[in-house]
Formats: sequence, structure tokens, C-alpha cells
Amino acid sequence: MLEEVEKTAEENGILLIDAPTGSGKSSVIASLLAKTNGRKILIAVRTISQLQIFIRELDLIRQKKQPTLKFVYLIGKGNMCPLGGYGDVYRRCEGVKAFTSALMQQRADRGSFDPATDKQILEQIRKQDREHPLICPYFVNSRVFIQSDEGGRRMIPSPELRRKSDIAQKQIVRPSELLNFAGKVCPYDLILSAAKGADVIICNYYHLFNDDIREQLYVNLQCEEHNIMLLLDEAHNLGDVIQTIQSIRIRDTDIEAAANEIASLRDNVRGSEAVRHILPRITEFIDRLQRSNEAEDWFDPQIFNRFIIKGSLYEKPEAMLEDIISIKEAMRERGIERGDYRESAIEKLCEFLIRLYRSSTDPSFLTVYTKDAETITLEVRNIDPADRLQELVSKHSATILISGTLSPVDSYKKYYFGSMPVKTLSLSNSFPKENRLVLGTRDITTAFSKRQNAENTQAIQEYILAFAKLPGNIAVYFPSYQLQSRFAEACVSRIRTKQVFIEPRESDEANEALKEFISLPGKHKSGILFAVCGGKWSEGLDYRGDQLTAALVIGLPLAPFTPVRRMVNSYYRRKFGAEGEFIAYTLPAINKSMQALGRVLRTESDRGVLILGDQRFLEGEIFHGLSPWMQDELTECDVDTVKSKLEKWGSNASGRL
Repeated sequence: MLEEVEKTAEENGILLIDAPTGSGKSSVIASLLAKTNGRKILIAVRTISQLQIFIRELDLIRQKKQPTLKFVYLIGKGNMCPLGGYGDVYRRCEGVKAFTSALMQQRADRGSFDPATDKQILEQIRKQDREHPLICPYFVNSRVFIQSDEGGRRMIPSPELRRKSDIAQKQIVRPSELLNFAGKVCPYDLILSAAKGADVIICNYYHLFNDDIREQLYVNLQCEEHNIMLLLDEAHNLGDVIQTIQSIRIRDTDIEAAANEIASLRDNVRGSEAVRHILPRITEFIDRLQRSNEAEDWFDPQIFNRFIIKGSLYEKPEAMLEDIISIKEAMRERGIERGDYRESAIEKLCEFLIRLYRSSTDPSFLTVYTKDAETITLEVRNIDPADRLQELVSKHSATILISGTLSPVDSYKKYYFGSMPVKTLSLSNSFPKENRLVLGTRDITTAFSKRQNAENTQAIQEYILAFAKLPGNIAVYFPSYQLQSRFAEACVSRIRTKQVFIEPRESDEANEALKEFISLPGKHKSGILFAVCGGKWSEGLDYRGDQLTAALVIGLPLAPFTPVRRMVNSYYRRKFGAEGEFIAYTLPAINKSMQALGRVLRTESDRGVLILGDQRFLEGEIFHGLSPWMQDELTECDVDTVKSKLEKWGSNASGRL
């Protein structure tokens, strides 16, 4: 793995690595460091816990091999900004910095070159409304003025900011410690200043995949894309992340809010009156969709555009878009002037209409509506992340993508990169084989045709109850909340040896329950999770040691087969032929299952049971979509065989405990 990464770095290539937990994936940073040749390395991660893994890895390299190594991390500005106030944190920062800079320049004209000691600035800070700040005291403390060689003056980082950014490059300041460490200077400015001289920058996905944030980041780094190597962690998530960033939704409440905003501008901005008259047409379009019997379906963007401009002052949607863009800019400027940094409804509507217009000529976007009990949502949904990912990777130097569940790696290669020249590497499981029991059931399924079958339902319950007798903390994962509730209701009253936890839909409740669950082994107790594949308790969590000793996946978590899903599958069949539907529909379900099972064995000494509870996992392309090591080790079982094997495994585990 390390050798392949070195070669890829030398060749400015692309490499996909499928390597199970315990393979040492994070160590590939060492190979990139060996081949930087003046380039920076940017590591993109999904969660804080993954960020911490790379911090540990880089710190070890610095201690043992490369004492001059400099690295920093960037987390979302919302977690780094101590200023307070309402609205979008990036917009708030932009507006407050602009106002603060103008004030600092005015005071510098009067000879006050150290804003942090200027009495007038300090007095204005003291008097300002903290809910709607116009001056940032942290930015004030982060800048000073000096005389420039060309005459006049220029604003530079303050000595305190430079001192702390130098420390942040050379020693670890953990995310939880950053605000205290920064003190009176801006934490975000501090880290950006440190990043300019850093060899490695760790950031979250949005810093890289959001175009506006990435472009601003690279401007601050004073670095061009072709001088940056990328290391993308948890690469199986990239498609979902890019699709989320590229998609946008609106509801009728957004239209109503936009109408109220335009009413306040009516005579001041060109086109506001004309745009105001098309908004009821959008509401009418949404109302007509109420007649549909589908919970989710496609709508034609060209019909939408013709419908909303019919009878208006516009002959073509392009003219309407020009006016609404002008209105959007006016609303944005007015908000900044008032110290209101929230996204206006007009801005959101404008972005929606622009993307909807583009979707009519770009098949990688679908215009979709979804219905629930309360409202209808219109969405411009990205269904193919490949173009964006390929464009991004092509602009950079070498790119390494790593994941513990990137199987089959050739399918991900095709999904992400099409015909681009990309190398792949798939590693075997490095943990001791005797520490795991891998089973697949041949006599149950959650396929829709069998969901009402009494014999099948009874067998699933038997599997859950037999599984529940295993010692230690265990988890059962389902394809949906509906099936989770159904089988929890049938089984929970019959589970008497464990504390039962049912995954709630609300994140706060889920976090509190999970904390209690993982604390049970320390109290000599055990629990069972009823959770959802792809939910809050199945991905991105690191259950260490006895926090989770077994996992059972009930069913293949395929997405609901709506008319929109049929369109997505058709798109990928046109793109990739027979393999297209597997890539678009089946592969994500397999990955969700593997992610759920992957919570069990996190270290070399962990022991655990992994069960795939659906006969479809044993069939054709789904079986071959499993990780190669799992294909080799999986034992096909019926309910009686599973009971016997679990009883034997449980007896051995109890003896060790």
C-alpha cells in the first residue's frame, strides 16, 4: 500500500485503496510526505474522530522521523468562531470583517496603528449589540498596521497571531482546546495563518468540495491547486457528500418568505415587481402536485418554467433569472448593512431557479418533488457526482482515496472516475481470523414480496432472539425505521437479559442513548441496539473493545423503489450498461451493511460476530460485492445452525469474561 501511494505521488496519479480496519490506512500520509517535492498535502475527512486519527499519525511522524514537520487542521468556521450573532457564519464573518477593516483603516489614518489599543474602537466594541455585532474584537486583536516600503501602510497579522500560529504548526492544539488557546485573537485566522506555512492541512469535506469555501481557502493559503496532493478519507462517502452539496430544496414557506422580502423592495430594485407576480405561480405549481398519488416523483423543469412565466412580463426564463439575480444581490447588501447575515429567502429561491434552469440540459440533475403529511418539497437533485469529482481531482496533483468499505473497488472506480486512468488496490483483512465469526442466512429476507410472509417474519424474530443471547453489547441493524419498529415491537418484550435501545429519529436523543449504551460494559451490564443501516448508530462511530461485540444486519437496505429511483437506475444503465443498476442501487445498500458490521472489530484484539441476515447476500452480484475477505470467510447457515454456532461462541466468550 505504501509503495503504491509513493508511485502515485511521483506520477501525479489517482489511487483508490480498499483496506479493512486495522490495515493502517492513515499511514499512507508517510508515503505522500516522502514525495511532496514542494507540494502541500490536504487531507479531507468526514468527522472529528477521523481528524483525530490523522493528528495522531502526523504527531508520531514528527516525533520519530521528521521533527520539522508542520501540520494544522481546519474545522467548520461555525465551530471556530467565538463572536456570536445570527445567520450564516461565513457571511457574518465576511460582513463583520469588512466593517471592522474599514473602521481600523479610518483609525490608522489618524495614526492608530495598533487597533487592539485604540480607545475609540474598544469603546464601539463595548457598546455594540452582541446579538448583531458589526465589529469583531478577535479580528481587531489579529491585525496591526505597518509602514510599507512603497509609502503608506499595510495591514498584517499581529505579533500575537503570528506567535500562536507558529505554535499551532509545531504542537498539537486539539479542536476542543482551540478557543482557549486562541484567546483574544481569531481562531480561524490563527489556523489559516498557520496553514500558509504548513506541510499538511487536515480539513472536513466541505472545505474541499464546496467551491466557494475551497477557493477562498486556497487564496488564504497562497497556493495553487496543482501544487496540492489530496488524501480523501472514508472515500465511500464522497458520492453522497458531493450530491448533497450540489442539490437544493424549497418549500411553499420559502416562496411566501420571498414574496414578503420582495414587497419591501418593490420600487427600489429593477424587476422586483415583475418577479413578485410570478411567485404565486410557483405556489400554484406546488399546490397542483398535491393531486399526485406518489410520495416522490419527477417533474419537468421546462414545464415548470413555462408555467411560472405564463401571463407574466417575461417571455423567457432567462430574463426572469436576470431580474431575480439583481434582487438577490440587493437583498444580500441590505442584510449586511443591517448586520443581518442570514440567507434571505430570495437568495435561496434564486439559487433554486438557476439550478433548475441548468438541470434541463444536464442529465446528472433531476427535478424532484416529495410529499409528506405537511407539505411538498421541490428539489433539484444531483444524481451523479462523477463530473464534479473528476473536475476537482484533475485540477490537483496526486489524489489518494482510502476506505475500509470500498468494495468492489473496480465498481467505485467506474462510479467516480469513469474511463479516467485510475489505479486500484484491495487489501485483505489483517485482523486474526479466529477472532471473528462471519455468518450469512439463507432462509430469511426483507424483500418486499416476503414482508407479509408469516413464516419469514417468524424466522427473522427467531434470529434476533437467538442473537440477543450473546454476551456483551450487541446491535441489530434494519433497512428502515419502519422495519426497526416492527421487529422491536415483536421482540423487545422477550429480551430479558439486556437493556434495549431503539434508535430515535432525533439526533440529541440518539446521542444520549448511545452514551449510555457504550457505558454499560464498565458497569458489568450489557445492551442491545435496534438501529438503522445508514443511520445515527451505524457509521462513523468507533465502538472500542467490549463496547460492541456483535452485529446482525437484517435485510438488504435498498432505497425505496420510487419513480425517481427508476429514473436514476435508467440513467446509470445508459451510462454503464448492465453494471449501471448495481452501481446506482445495489452498491450503496451493500456499503451501508458493511459499515454497520464494521463497527464491531476496531482493533486487533477485538472479537466479534458478524451476521448478514438476508438470503440475497448469498446471491450473485450482491455476494461478489462483499469485501473479498468476507466472501472467503462467510459461512452459509439456516436458523438452527446459527443458533448452534452462536451458543458455542457465546459459551466461549463467557468463559473468557
